[in-house]
Amino acid sequence: MQILLAFASLSGNTREVATLIRARCEALGHHVDWLDVDAGDVAAVLADAAPSLCLLGSWTDNAGRTPAEMKDCVAALRDRFGLPLPFPVAVFGTGETQWGEEYYCGAAHRLARFFSSTCPVLEIEQMPHGAEDTHAIHLWTDTVLAPTTSTTTC
Repeated sequence: MQILLAFASLSGNTREVATLIRARCEALGHHVDWLDVDAGDVAAVLADAAPSLCLLGSWTDNAGRTPAEMKDCVAALRDRFGLPLPFPVAVFGTGETQWGEEYYCGAAHRLARFFSSTCPVLEIEQMPHGAEDTHAIHLWTDTVLAPTTSTTTC
């Protein structure tokens, strides 16, 4: 399967989660197009054919907002493929509960709502720590990959 994994990471936490997701996808035999939206040319990556699945990851800006770089990525996806997207979207995010539960991983939830994703949202507190977070990331990845082999979505 062809997977687009696009993420925005301020301090490296979301990049670390994306790295674990990428490794899991590749270990399961999938091809992953890696897009760091802070550093990459989004339009160039999106010039290819539509992926089978899009995995979006984001940190959360103040008051639960989506960072500008991820908003630009969303606009590029919309401009290239139209809405609704012709492929499923699953979303993951990092956040800090110290800023309030109402804002925790707010960007991830906003993205999931925007794309009407039926997949579960993966939330990681700050950065992945140890076996428990790695297991949660693997479980989420397996869950969002499984439906793409049938006619259902997450």
